[in-house]
This record gives sequence, structure tokens and C-alpha cells, in this order.
Amino acid sequence: MDTFLILQHYWWFLVSLLGALLVFLMFVQGGQSLLYCLGRTSEDKERILGSFGRKWELTFTTLVTFGGAFFASFPLFYSTSFGGAFYVWMLILLVFVVQAVSYEFRGKAGNFLGMKTYDAFLFINGSLGPLLIGAAVGTFFTGANFEVDTANVGNVEAAAATISRWTSAWRGLEAVADYRNVALGLAVLFLARSLGMLYLVNDLEPEAVALRDRARRMLRIEGAVFVALFLTFFVSILCADGWAVDPATGVVSREPYKYLHNLLAMPAVLILLVLGVVSVLWGLGQGAFTESRKGIWWAGAGTVATVLALLLTAGWNGTAYYPSLTDPQSSLTIVNSSSSLFTLQVMSGVSLLIPFVVAYIWYAWRSLARKNRPADAKTGAEAGY
Repeated sequence: MDTFLILQHYWWFLVSLLGALLVFLMFVQGGQSLLYCLGRTSEDKERILGSFGRKWELTFTTLVTFGGAFFASFPLFYSTSFGGAFYVWMLILLVFVVQAVSYEFRGKAGNFLGMKTYDAFLFINGSLGPLLIGAAVGTFFTGANFEVDTANVGNVEAAAATISRWTSAWRGLEAVADYRNVALGLAVLFLARSLGMLYLVNDLEPEAVALRDRARRMLRIEGAVFVALFLTFFVSILCADGWAVDPATGVVSREPYKYLHNLLAMPAVLILLVLGVVSVLWGLGQGAFTESRKGIWWAGAGTVATVLALLLTAGWNGTAYYPSLTDPQSSLTIVNSSSSLFTLQVMSGVSLLIPFVVAYIWYAWRSLARKNRPADAKTGAEAGY
């Protein structure tokens, strides 16, 4: 394996890891979507937002970092998907911007929209954010409607030359026509809600017994819904055809049970997936059926491992990670969509700083968890959210 190919695999791993961390951190969105079903009183709502309001910046920052890393390492995907399926991506960006605005102005005196309006915005972000991102990631396995003309890459004579062309007027919204995308979108939503409940169980002050008990009871139902939706997506993907890439010619061809073959050909990824699934189930069980408050850590670590394994399955082992439903030969792979060797080499040097970034995130997490909560008693309004 030459240096260029090693770097392409390395950067797909980093992008997949950032995506996995993003899915875990969307417990903030899941918690916001619980605002009306768990928050039966104004005090309960303030406690819920008091918990999640101290973590939303980490989710937002990870989303931006994920998008930036994808753009830098695999720019052809960025131009194809973001330029073609822009209805979906604009909706995703909009709901996250709404979240930032809501946390900034919700608790300020004299805000002209009123606190209830910002609460509704947070609920919309919590519900649509995970759903849309999950459905978008589903197209890594199910494909999208686009064509790519690689002959126009680097065409300096034709400034208006089009490299990628979307072939559907729905601009990405057509993904909902495939039940597998819908199943994954809903699975991510219910996973985020379940993680949000686990985080509340861990974070709420001791006297919030009623709210914590409601979260545990609801977790039994929503955790089961998540498992059913995830199994629907996962089994359907294992039984579906995928798109294999000939390493010698670059020709893309249909291969039955491609993703099952990928897992069997990459035992380390398969083990990571199994451990991740077991860890998620263990965390959900702890939160729903025991008095333990540590379920969020088991389920969170399992979420990262599971999503990482799924994304590696989508892109490694000679697989088109973004299949074209219009023209299979336009399908994107980590080889034909990556940046140049020089760019990947430079970025790989910068990536050595990632452990320091992770350490900062952990430090910020701990600091934000203690901020303004000397006795774990501040509500969202008291904390300024």
C-alpha cells in the first residue's frame, strides 16, 4: 500500500471518528427534544435546559470540525453533496444556528420573541437535527442522485465548468423515499433522546427524583424503539447490494452483500462494532432498569465505537462510500474524491494535535459541568440559558 493510499485511509478514519463523536454529542439535541414530554413544569424545563445548555457548544464545534475535515480531505464529496443536496444541508445548518441563537438570547431580559419561542426553537433543533443528519449519513450506504465529470477537475480554461451535477429536483430530500435512510434518521433521533435521558439521570441534582424517575421510565420505551430502528437499518444494509471498486482500474461494480463482506474482511472493525453495540445496550439497560447513573458513559462509548465501525465499513475495503444512483462510475471513493498527496501530508502533521484537542474537550466538559453549580442546584434560567 503506497503512502497516498495510506493517508486516504487515515483521513477517512479521522473523519469517521469525528462523525462518531458528533453522533454521541447529539445527546444535547436529544435532551432538547424531551423538553415538552419530560418537562411537565416550568421548573423541570429549566432543569433540563440547565443541564444541556452547558454542553451545546461542544456539539456545535464538533459539527463544524467534522464538516471542515471532510472538506479538506475529501473535497469532491463536499462539492457534490453540499452543492447538490443543499436543501438537506441548509436545513441542518439552519436548525443548528437556531440552537445557538436560542441559548444566547433565551434567558436575556427583554428578548422580543419570548422564552417560549426559544424553547420551541430548541425543540425543533433537538428533533430535526439528529433526524436530518442520520438520513444524510444513510445515503453513504444507499446512494444519491448525482453525476461527476472528473475531466473538469482542474479545468482552468472553463471557469464555469461543472464537476458534479445533481440529477434530482428535490436536491437531497428524495432520500426519504428510501426506508433505510428514514430508519437510520429515526434511529439517530431516538438514540440522541435515549442518550439525553441517560445524561439527565447522571447530571440532575439529587432532589430531582421525580424527573429522574420519569426519564428512566421513558428510556425503557424509547431505548427499545431505537434498537428496533437500528436493527431495521443494519440488517437491511447487510442484506443489500453495495458498490465495490476495482483497485487496479477504478471501475465500480455492484456486489451483493458488500457490507457484510466488508465486516468479514476487516475483523478488527467487526469486533469494534460488536463491542460498541454491546456497550450501548449495557448503558441503556443500566439507565432504564437500575439505579446506576453511569449508563451515559457506557452508551456514549458504545455509540462512538458503533458509528466509527459503520463509517469505516462504508469507506474502507474498496467500497464506494457515496454511490451514485444515476451513474455508478460517478460514485465517490476515498481514492477518487480525496485531496492531493501534498495536502493530506500537511494535514496529517496538523492532525497530531488532535489528542490535545480531545484533552481540551474533556477539560471543557468538566469545567462546564461545574460552572455556576456549586451545589448542583442552578436551573437553566439561573445559569443564563
